[in-house]
Amino acid sequence: MTMCEIAPFRALRPIPGRAAQVASPPYDVMNAQEARRTAEGNPWSFLHVTRSEIDLPADIHPYSALVYEKAAENIRGLDRQGTLIREQTPAYYIYRLTMDGRRQTGLVCLSAVLDYEEGRIRRHEFTRPEKEQDRIRHIAATGAQTGNVFLAYPKDDGVDSIVDGIVEAAPPVYDFTADDGIRHEVWVAADTDTVDAITRAFRERIPFTYIADGHHRAASAAKVRTALGTDATPAADGFLTTLFPADQLHIMEYNRVVSDLNGHSPETLLEGLRADFIIEAANTPVRPDRPHTFGMYLDRNWYRLTARPDKVSNDPVGVLDVSVLSALVLEKWLGIADQRTDKRIDFVGGIRGLAGLQARVDSGDMAVAFSLHPVGIEQLFAIADTGNVMPPKSTWFEPKLRDGLLTHLIRD
Repeated sequence: MTMCEIAPFRALRPIPGRAAQVASPPYDVMNAQEARRTAEGNPWSFLHVTRSEIDLPADIHPYSALVYEKAAENIRGLDRQGTLIREQTPAYYIYRLTMDGRRQTGLVCLSAVLDYEEGRIRRHEFTRPEKEQDRIRHIAATGAQTGNVFLAYPKDDGVDSIVDGIVEAAPPVYDFTADDGIRHEVWVAADTDTVDAITRAFRERIPFTYIADGHHRAASAAKVRTALGTDATPAADGFLTTLFPADQLHIMEYNRVVSDLNGHSPETLLEGLRADFIIEAANTPVRPDRPHTFGMYLDRNWYRLTARPDKVSNDPVGVLDVSVLSALVLEKWLGIADQRTDKRIDFVGGIRGLAGLQARVDSGDMAVAFSLHPVGIEQLFAIADTGNVMPPKSTWFEPKLRDGLLTHLIRD
């Protein structure tokens, strides 16, 4: 059996004294206004690269050519001023995140585009076309993969022992706690023996990895490599990934908000839903504690919706809560057949809490919100292994990898 191929790389990374200022939340977890506020007063923030529209007029279209030109200008500027440095020799990197006392330790490397194309890097979601095209244009303009693809693999004691040895042998090159309370530590593993041991461990022991977060980044990297054709350097054959053992990961719910009720009033929507759900009024926001139970915030009231057992499919995808909600509510009553392309639906990560859902509805921006029970990592692996896909935005992993700490240049 062909196993996964990974490779070390020469990261573009901050000088140690600037790591905390450069490191920024992933580009896709905030809107432009939030990015502007986050980067305000911080000329080193990597948001100037990943969300470069913050340095342009507020009415700029996020996919304007000027945005990508500005991203290229900004990453070159950080490099020229000495804020970013290039690793002298190819290395692997260990990236540890600590959130609420829970640690997860991953290996930062290049995963092979060929493994992605041939299915050894398994996926569980389709991508949204406009998001994919955005990352393609960003990579092409900057010559860099600035977003890290978050991969999971089944726990392996041999790989764990190598990673643990690197962590125990030397202090990290970066160690800081971000404003959100999450601690970030990074180690560099550049000596030849360690690099060879890591490469062999994956080549001999890990047949598959699984995309946990970053489907658009992975797909975009592969398409950029194809588009480059014979002009591609060997650096474009891999894409930036961080691999975590599955037993260390924490999946949160990925909630939904919808902008209108598809012609229904709150009363008629509630009445229609009773055919498929047991509905109970709730005095407080509803965070589902078991599968097939949902919270719904509608007309300034919370409700608990419990799907009737005979309405739930038994197939591996249909049994997921995101699928139940899609079939029995979003499609049937709200007219949302394709969550990838319908502009009436938006997705809210569980880290924002139920107050974030309620605020979107109370503001008038959205008409109804739904809270879900999270998917399990075993379900994710099982669906990916069978070649099935989940509805879009089914999983939200925390903590998130920071952009800007480790960047891969595809043009050496």
